[in-house]
Amino acid sequence: MNHPEIVIPLICGFAADVFIGDPHWLPHPVRLFGRLISVGEKWLNKGNHQKLKGAIMTVALVSAVFFFLFVSLKVISASFMLWAIVASVFVFYGLANHSLIKESLLVLKALKKEGIEAGRKRLSFIVGRDTVTLNENQVRTAVLETLAENLSDGVIAPLFFYAVGGVPAMLAYKMVNTLDSMIGYKNERYKDFGWFAARLDDVLNFLPARITSFLMVFVTFSWRGLKFTFKYGRQHASPNSGYPEAALAGILNCRLGGPNYYSGKLVVKPYIGDNNRTVSDTDVYKACVINFASVIFFILLIVIVTSVFP
Repeated sequence: MNHPEIVIPLICGFAADVFIGDPHWLPHPVRLFGRLISVGEKWLNKGNHQKLKGAIMTVALVSAVFFFLFVSLKVISASFMLWAIVASVFVFYGLANHSLIKESLLVLKALKKEGIEAGRKRLSFIVGRDTVTLNENQVRTAVLETLAENLSDGVIAPLFFYAVGGVPAMLAYKMVNTLDSMIGYKNERYKDFGWFAARLDDVLNFLPARITSFLMVFVTFSWRGLKFTFKYGRQHASPNSGYPEAALAGILNCRLGGPNYYSGKLVVKPYIGDNNRTVSDTDVYKACVINFASVIFFILLIVIVTSVFP
């Protein structure tokens, strides 16, 4: 692709995410991805050879998304205007920063105006941990962790794959990420069937997670954030999530991570950071600004790099 073919959908799709976000009434390909995964899982996740079946389903779905978009965009490429509109729409669908920030702020709003029960309930919409026993500080800490982790896999990673392979690569990554979120668990039902999807998601997020942490450090000029990235980045159950979380903990000089309950079971995770202070609403607001600034800088970086190396 030449420079305008990269930049125009990138800018238009990002602008649409900023101003529109992800309203529930708007059809979204990720919901289609979820339905396809659900049907495939019910059909294949039984009997023997579950690892193989899960791997075949994962490869089939990811490949189908990539080649469908690759061919579709080729077919309409004779009309640049039509191509640019369609590509911009899919870039918009590939990004989730508006929703991430909005949902995080809605947790704070519920906590402040309606109390701890409402804050816990609102938090349960965006995290996998049990929220019913969390105190206010734990609710805010969970929001910070979500902002950091999802900045990586919900925004920076899709942008990274867009820069590498355009819309087809970006949406193929979204399929992998959706697979991981639905079947990438280590419980009895998914530990074999979802193994390949979870490992593939880990591999694809290896670079974006580390890029995310360095973007956060760069836009805040935080030396402590850089030190925490190297000190705590690997102290997480996930090979990737710890890096942006460590960067944010260093930038804000707070402590993230630690044990939490998931589906009633205690999961012991190491702490990220060493300052066990109370997290405030201001910390969450700062994290939202850091998210947005990191995305803007990464988009500018993509524009500059693709202009120098078309």
